[in-house]
Amino acid sequence: MTAMLDVSDLRAWYGQAQALRGLGFRLAEGGVTALLGANGAGKTTVLRAICNMVRTAGTIAFEGRPLTGLSTASIVRLGIAHVPQGRGTFTTMTVEENLQLGAISRSDRRGIISDTERMYSHFPVLRERRRQQAGTLSGGEQQMLAVARALMLRPRLLLLDEPSFGLAPLVVRDVFGILGKINREDKVTILVVEQNAQLALELAEAAYVIETGRIVMSGSAADIANNEDVRKSYLGY
Repeated sequence: MTAMLDVSDLRAWYGQAQALRGLGFRLAEGGVTALLGANGAGKTTVLRAICNMVRTAGTIAFEGRPLTGLSTASIVRLGIAHVPQGRGTFTTMTVEENLQLGAISRSDRRGIISDTERMYSHFPVLRERRRQQAGTLSGGEQQMLAVARALMLRPRLLLLDEPSFGLAPLVVRDVFGILGKINREDKVTILVVEQNAQLALELAEAAYVIETGRIVMSGSAADIANNEDVRKSYLGY
């Protein structure tokens, strides 16, 4: 498959502290890629770097277009949506208001109405809660809302940071099942940063393992899942 995102020699800093140290990877268009690693390895920084939310050097190209120097808002308009760790929903707004906010840069009213219904189809519980304030939702419902709001942008690439964080195992399974459906039916390319390596590798076709700001392993999700070092470090067997 064609590479949608091509990252080369990516470095990133928080002040004087360097978080990424020349890593590179490619995302296949229409695929799901998992980025695995321990806490503090640099996974979240990779997503922030793609969206120009941290100081970076190196090359990031989306569909052949360099992202260097573009504002975060401009990157979003190109078709890249980011669901940060902690979900980031607007807690005092209703579910439906959050969804409308996700489409704030769009002017196609009919398309927005259609996409809102599509989100309710993907996440039926959000239809039931559509008049409810986001802050009163459960953690799983808030995660679903965060993903749905990002999809209202009609992104071509969805960046997900720890979508399972703080969720009960059954809810995590539901969320990951929906993400797989979105990838298959809506053809959204997904890059998922995830501590639950087993679930991430079940969802993904390809995977990268990051340690101290560097890629140390890459391959198909199946090969990574069968690697003894990965099994011991991340899968627990």
